Amino acid sequence: MNIKQNINNISTPFYYYDIDLLKTTLDVVFKESSKYGYNVHYAIKANANTKILKIIRDYNIGADCVSGNEITKAIEVGFNSDKIVFAGVGKSDKEIITAIDNNIFCFNCESVPELEIINKLAAQKEKIVHIALRLNPNIDPHTHKYITTGLEENKFGINLWDIDTVLNRISELKNLKLCGIHFHIGSQITDLNVYKNLSLKVNEINSLFQKKGIVPEHINLGGGLGIDYDNPGKNNIPDFKAYFEIYNSNLKLLPNQKVHFELGRSIVAQCGNLITKVLYVKEGLNKKFVIVDAGMTELIRSALYNAHHSIENLSSNYDKEKYDVVGPICESSDFFAKDIMLPKCTRNDIIAIRSAGAYGQVMSSQYNLRDLAKAYYSDELD
Repeated sequence: MNIKQNINNISTPFYYYDIDLLKTTLDVVFKESSKYGYNVHYAIKANANTKILKIIRDYNIGADCVSGNEITKAIEVGFNSDKIVFAGVGKSDKEIITAIDNNIFCFNCESVPELEIINKLAAQKEKIVHIALRLNPNIDPHTHKYITTGLEENKFGINLWDIDTVLNRISELKNLKLCGIHFHIGSQITDLNVYKNLSLKVNEINSLFQKKGIVPEHINLGGGLGIDYDNPGKNNIPDFKAYFEIYNSNLKLLPNQKVHFELGRSIVAQCGNLITKVLYVKEGLNKKFVIVDAGMTELIRSALYNAHHSIENLSSNYDKEKYDVVGPICESSDFFAKDIMLPKCTRNDIIAIRSAGAYGQVMSSQYNLRDLAKAYYSDELD
């Protein structure tokens, strides 16, 4: 990562995006998914930065939205409405109306009450809307419990034993058209065997629907492909080739079925970095603290579920010492790393927190009335 010459006059903290890496990543996604005719939707929740969204849009990728405002933003930056999917366990009436008014491709639905409300609002608009059923395959994604979404005890989706009840109710809802089935089992999944297991389970469910006289036109497999937070410089693009291959090898599609994915983190995480400055180095009884000017307000993942990010001192070539890297927020959970080795740190050293392109800027806040950090881009600074 060589950006030191470009940042001397920029106030920290800020987000720095490597646009060349983003475009290279998108090239790989497009190449590997196109081999099998797969449809990719970008999960806007990972990063809703306008410039990032416009670059992704130009790759003819759809949008995966989980709020009405995300739908509005997707339309504003030029995503085609017929490539927008709307997921979420708690869609409000206002958000549903936004989706209906914009003629989106599909609602991913998670309960009978939700289906009934969508039907009611669609009837008021005199429209028939397309829906997919988000089903819980009860597949363990081998990831953090806070980002696991496809088990029976999770709040998301419809459990398999409720399928008959749900299908019977849909048959009575005349403003809904069932067009697909949807799955999303979690995030930051690095064990590709999980996707093989999901494929085999989807085959069973697909066969079950066929026996009921229903062939879902669209099968949406969600996303969740993880990245390498430990070695972002070495492994800055996930193995999309293996990811799509494992589905192609194990999915048994029926004639004319189309496959969809909702990728977020794996597309944008590695292109983003949080750049911060050392304010103080404080010595405790048994620890040294590097206190930086970024905090959980700029990157909450470590505070939220002890997530790991690689951290680099861009200013120092000294021997390494052990530090806790912490922020200025008045919370004990405001830290980025504990007991890590960094080149000796001194005041005003520039620190890069890597792999912050997903769930960094988009989750930022003004807690403690802090200013929102700005974003800068490699193609504008170089």
